[in-house]
Amino acid sequence: MNIPENYIPVIIQFLVGSSFVALSILGTHFLGPSNKKSANKKNESFECGVEVEGNARTPFSVKYFLTAILFVLFDVEIVFFYPYAVNIREFGVEGFFAVLTFITIFFIAFLYVWKRGALDWDR
Repeated sequence: MNIPENYIPVIIQFLVGSSFVALSILGTHFLGPSNKKSANKKNESFECGVEVEGNARTPFSVKYFLTAILFVLFDVEIVFFYPYAVNIREFGVEGFFAVLTFITIFFIAFLYVWKRGALDWDR
């Protein structure tokens, strides 16, 4: 049964975790070193002794971030194939069609991204 007393351990764990995070953030802020003199030196870019040319905080192309996000998306998809590969006999034909549906959805998404030109670097 779902009664409120069953959620007490979860609430306690959440409070302990939140308290640890809050104490860690506050502790590093108050106990950490504060050297205002070297703040400008810290913000400079360092290129192994080579003189700095330009600003290190120049914006990147959106294509770079889009490619990175798409890579992560299609790379994480592979993780979902491991349970199927390990239990291929237990899943049977029904599992095969479920994985085939999963692959089809991602293939359609890949074709959509390709047709929209998200993978073309020349544009």
